[in-house]
Amino acid sequence: MGDVFLALSMSLDGYVAGPEDDVELLHRWLFNGEAASRHGHGLSMVEASREVVDDYFDRAGACVVGRRTFELAGRWGGRPPFPMPYFVVSHDVPDELAGPDAPFTFVTDGVESAIARARAAAGGKSVSVMGADVPQQAIRAGLLDELLIHLVPVLLGGGKRLFEHLGSEPMELDRREVVATPDGITHLRYRIMR
Repeated sequence: MGDVFLALSMSLDGYVAGPEDDVELLHRWLFNGEAASRHGHGLSMVEASREVVDDYFDRAGACVVGRRTFELAGRWGGRPPFPMPYFVVSHDVPDELAGPDAPFTFVTDGVESAIARARAAAGGKSVSVMGADVPQQAIRAGLLDELLIHLVPVLLGGGKRLFEHLGSEPMELDRREVVATPDGITHLRYRIMR
């Protein structure tokens, strides 16, 4: 069974979205390079970043995302952005996206259930969690195994923090990889110590 991991761009001051949920400065690096991702979607970055990003997509067999992130992404136009099952943690199921042929599975009984369902659907591959709230819930539940932080050299000064509601217990991390790129992005991979 694969790991549960988070891959997310973050500012140096710890924000994964700026004021008004703006992510443009945090995601610019994904589209400003000469090395196109083999996974498409216009992703083109410096070669060192492309290797990290393509490894992420190669590892992921399913994705768990919160309803807020899902809505901020414009529901991805009604189609999953990458070819894997998506599980949306939500309090309710939108009528227009319900039914047996719906492209997303809405899970209304919590992040633990969503991750269990994603693991079953991932076919032995890893499960990716997206957003800020769902990863925090997964960390608190002891379900997140790995963090892949794309550290962007910007100070946003406000917005949505990634590690804001984790409680007061310290959490040790084992650094597994550091990739510094010519455009200033630093990819940091950590294993959560249990």
